Amino acid sequence: MTQQDFTHGSIRRQLISFAGPIMLTNLLQVSYQFIDSLWVGNLLGANALGAVTISSTVVVTVLAFIIGINNATLTILSQQKGMDDEAGLKRYVNAFIVLLSTLSILVGLIGYLFAEPLLLFLNTPAEMLNEAKAYLEINFIGILFIMGYNFIGTVLRALGDSKTPLRFVFIAVVLNAILDPLFLSLFKWGIHGAAWATVLAQGFSFLLALGYTFRRQLVPYSVPYLPSKEDVWLILKLGIPAGLQMMVIFAGVTAILSVVNSFEGAVVAGFGASQRIDSLITIPAMALGTAVNSMAGQNIGANQWERVQQIAVYGTIFNVIIMLSIASIVFLFAEGFTKLFIQEKEAVTFGADYLKIIAFFYPFIGINFILNGIVRGAGAMYQVLVLNILSFWLLRYPLTYFCSSLIGQNGIALGIGISFIISSIFAFSYFKWGGWQKKDLFRSGTSLGQ
Repeated sequence: MTQQDFTHGSIRRQLISFAGPIMLTNLLQVSYQFIDSLWVGNLLGANALGAVTISSTVVVTVLAFIIGINNATLTILSQQKGMDDEAGLKRYVNAFIVLLSTLSILVGLIGYLFAEPLLLFLNTPAEMLNEAKAYLEINFIGILFIMGYNFIGTVLRALGDSKTPLRFVFIAVVLNAILDPLFLSLFKWGIHGAAWATVLAQGFSFLLALGYTFRRQLVPYSVPYLPSKEDVWLILKLGIPAGLQMMVIFAGVTAILSVVNSFEGAVVAGFGASQRIDSLITIPAMALGTAVNSMAGQNIGANQWERVQQIAVYGTIFNVIIMLSIASIVFLFAEGFTKLFIQEKEAVTFGADYLKIIAFFYPFIGINFILNGIVRGAGAMYQVLVLNILSFWLLRYPLTYFCSSLIGQNGIALGIGISFIISSIFAFSYFKWGGWQKKDLFRSGTSLGQ
């Protein structure tokens, strides 16, 4: 049985067995982007790689809102699972399918029609514009596949199954790795081939996941029908702030880059390399955050509040152990890791120094993922949005700017690291004394969503 009931049994064992596949899934997602960039950069050149980078940024940013609504799936469905409400579970799956499909089609159409204006707004270099436009248009054509591919994985995790989504992500990664050189090198399709490789890989994985989950009855599908206003309202009430959370994060990262860009090119290059390593370092903490979200949601639905507290404790302990272990490795081998991406001496020096300074601050950002994941499990999305605004705009950006102005380029890592500590204190304070435990998504007890 791949689905787990988190309302009883050993929390420690459940967390390990559930979070492990999520970590591997996230690692595969990162490798997906890495392989894509590797083939494009080597077979099509720097301009094509730049075009892909710019276009991918647009896609991710435009999708942030829809992905946020998709994230609300985890909270609503995990609580329905904990409440053992099969009818409610089936109804909300239908509501998500109808709403996300509609939004995906609208975003895909608008994105396709306005691809060029979007790229011009971002000051895309003229020599990259045509390739970036082609790549972006094809991605918007396949946006329904991308959303469906992610949606099924989220539903399965809400029901306690993190192993099945791992299989489909693995299939997509392998297929993309095969199609990229086939389309680019053999068929000579250029940037169009890179885009179609991505869309077709995720599309195939989505259709495979759809057929598999339907045949095995892993997801309570039904013939789509128009959902009730109450159900749609609850989804939007959670999904809108969840989408805004992602947009706040993207905007915050851009603000940090504006501070980095005020230094010389070596700093910018070193920071870029360190961020690629950073995306790998934070995978365990993000996976634990997703795991505790689902586990807490089921127990909140079942009114098992003591287990929710235990999930928070175990999640925090595992986070600290894992992130400190990773921090030690990063500290010892920072220069070697940085050289995987760049070779220029000054850039490597900055990248290595950045990683050494920030390494032991990572357990604190992990605490944010854990505690915010628990709070999201209760449906307190607006509160997490406020915590993210505090983290990025009142802490991370000002502290990065202040520390870098005070002590120079090494102040970038120090400012970001200090913001991790303070934001984790805010997250703990809200977890301990906030009103998130009073959230009641289904007041009537029959999951009417009113």
